[in-house]
Amino acid sequence: MGNIIFLILVLISFAGLYKIFEKAGLPAWKALIPVYNFWELGKLINRPKWWGLIMIVPGVNLIMYGVYGFQLARAFKKRQNNDLFLAAVMPYLYFAYLGFSKETKYFGVSDIKSESSFVKNWADPIIFAVVAASIIRGFFFEAFTIPTSSLEKSLMVGDFLFVNKLCYGAKVPQTPIAFPFAHHTLPFTTGTQSYVEWIKLPYMRLPGYSKPKNGEIVVFNYPDGDTVTIGTQQYTSYYEMVRRHGYQNMNNPNFTIELGDITVKNGKKVGRPVDKREHYVKRCVAIAGDKLEIKDGEIYINDKKQAMPEHAQHFYDVKTYTHLFDRIESDPETGRQNYMMNEAFLDDHDIYVTEAGIKAISADTVVYMMNMPEDVAAQIKAIPNVLEVKKQVAPKKEYNQSIFPHNPHYPWNNDNFGPLTLPTEGMTVAIDTGNICLYEKMLSTYDNGIHHITTSGANVLYDGKPITSYTFKQGYYWMMGDNRHNSADSRSWGVVPFDHVVGRPVFVWFSMKDPKNNPISGKSVLGSLTKNAHDGKFRWGRFMCYVGEDGLVSWKIPVLIFILALIGYNYWNKKRKQKKA
Repeated sequence: MGNIIFLILVLISFAGLYKIFEKAGLPAWKALIPVYNFWELGKLINRPKWWGLIMIVPGVNLIMYGVYGFQLARAFKKRQNNDLFLAAVMPYLYFAYLGFSKETKYFGVSDIKSESSFVKNWADPIIFAVVAASIIRGFFFEAFTIPTSSLEKSLMVGDFLFVNKLCYGAKVPQTPIAFPFAHHTLPFTTGTQSYVEWIKLPYMRLPGYSKPKNGEIVVFNYPDGDTVTIGTQQYTSYYEMVRRHGYQNMNNPNFTIELGDITVKNGKKVGRPVDKREHYVKRCVAIAGDKLEIKDGEIYINDKKQAMPEHAQHFYDVKTYTHLFDRIESDPETGRQNYMMNEAFLDDHDIYVTEAGIKAISADTVVYMMNMPEDVAAQIKAIPNVLEVKKQVAPKKEYNQSIFPHNPHYPWNNDNFGPLTLPTEGMTVAIDTGNICLYEKMLSTYDNGIHHITTSGANVLYDGKPITSYTFKQGYYWMMGDNRHNSADSRSWGVVPFDHVVGRPVFVWFSMKDPKNNPISGKSVLGSLTKNAHDGKFRWGRFMCYVGEDGLVSWKIPVLIFILALIGYNYWNKKRKQKKA
């Protein structure tokens, strides 16, 4: 309905432009040709013609409509604040008013004396900064922050980076009416929606120059984020909570949920379109058409064992004589003594305190649980009084409810999974009641719009009709974190459709530690300015780095040369102009 209303408003504005062109002495037929009409409109408001090209950019063109309305009101001597406001906020109707009102006349903008006023010095630059930034952010590059440790130590919590959206083809916004630079939630709020769904566009993307490849790090919209409950979405998946607590409880807003050491009240359930789902970043370990299998923590693609990423992390059981890596802390209220992990030791080895703990204590030994890369595990093993360092591996056929497809008939877990063949565009697979759990979300939500999938006896029903096979409309990918035992990834919620793929990280420009993970070295900001990356908050070695296939590549020297060259050019150009004057 919103799309129809929007189309009607656009047609009304075109009719108004037709009459405006007549009043201004331009051929009226030009007002009826989309984009070209705004190219010509630049003549009437003394603004660049190329502004008209911006009208092809969804979302940004809505801002430009208001810009044109504002400038047209000035050209028709409607320069009172109320007129300018109405022209900017309701340009579609205001175009019709200017065109069809017998009292309005075109005067142009040459008589405006306020070219050095607020409009020229502040409003125009701010608006076009928003327009330019929106185009760059939407179709070229977007800034992201790594919020979770799923890719430790490849991309780390606290990395600030730019994502290339051109590589796979930039997606056209499906919900173009949104607050600028906000994703799905308004700034400084916890659940206020930043977009409206009055206008919805179909899925479209511009041509790209590549597709996701095995081993690439990819940014994508979180597939399981099509439904969230406000207040709990930052902690866990809505569907995971349904599996644990049931639909009845998840539809009860007064239901409270224990999430680790946090108790939250169940919130409002909302659906999100694809382009407004949470951004995730993982490594693409399998592409469409691949056969995936995980055996004892090792990934096999098409029956070929894959190399483990250089910085991959796993949980290890570390067995020691005595309390080697913990300390005793007394509770001031009860006087009870508690064993706490030694934060200084963990920080020294860059093991996050949130990913380490005491697993078991006996008369003469202690077993610690630590999440760390293989090289750090080797360092720990070499410490005196360390008896054993053993990687945790979930046994084969040990069913884990949190692992896709969440069905006991597929007793898979983090370390032993599959085999599973990822559908590719045009692939036809047999469907029955035994395997529908593997494909249900693809058929019902991802592949071809929303459909109803049910079973009846031995039949699988697709919108009420029995099916025995299905041909997929797009390719699917398998995304996993390098932090193999502490990553919510495709093992938890399944495949990633290609229409959810956003881009590829290309440049880390800044990086700092999170004090929650590194409570000693990651605490002080000013005190870290004179410290190295090991002892201080700032990871200096990750500043200004290109994200390559084999890790980060420093671009500090090229960036420094570019900045110095830019400063030198500006200095030379200033001197040249002074000499010429």
